[in-house]
Amino acid sequence: MDIFLLCVFLPLVTVAWGQYGDYYYGPYNYGDNDEWVNVYRQGFNFQCPHGQVVVAVRSVFSKKEGNDRLWNYACMPASQSLGEPTECWWEEINRAGTEWYQTCSNNGLVAGFQSQYFPSVLDREWQFYCCRYSRRCPYSCWLTTEYPGHYGEDMDMMMYTYDYYIRGATTTFSAVHRDRQWKFIVCRMTDYDCPFQNV
Repeated sequence: MDIFLLCVFLPLVTVAWGQYGDYYYGPYNYGDNDEWVNVYRQGFNFQCPHGQVVVAVRSVFSKKEGNDRLWNYACMPASQSLGEPTECWWEEINRAGTEWYQTCSNNGLVAGFQSQYFPSVLDREWQFYCCRYSRRCPYSCWLTTEYPGHYGEDMDMMMYTYDYYIRGATTTFSAVHRDRQWKFIVCRMTDYDCPFQNV
């Protein structure tokens, strides 16, 4: 009888823990056959399916391919407590060859990336695709460590806990290595509407 009860309640506990507690997201499905979303020295536009947000970023660097990177992203559905996205948009362009810091405006969450390669500076410009969930607000925000750990290395950034979302990033650009290091801005979101709005 005890084994029967365990078999009945264990799946229910697992689902509840997944909805309300911290847990490991992975492994991630980076799309069909783990293909890259771009080829070297070409632009790309990646958007998560409706109601999903970016939870993992993978990239490999090639010096011989114009100091460029291949990119891939994994998406997961946002928490049910956030509801459906009420609007989505592309943020302003972050120029190639410069350092920058950007969060999604209007309390949005990152649900995609758009990028264009510029051979004159051996770098890319970037835009975030952001989605707002009603009037939910960020809190408990923090910066990840640098990805990659060193210029020119492969990169694999994953969100390990449920209910934490990427809201933006800050990047440094090396004129010597012609590569970027990223720190992602990660936040929790309130389960209720709030009057605050970031710019």
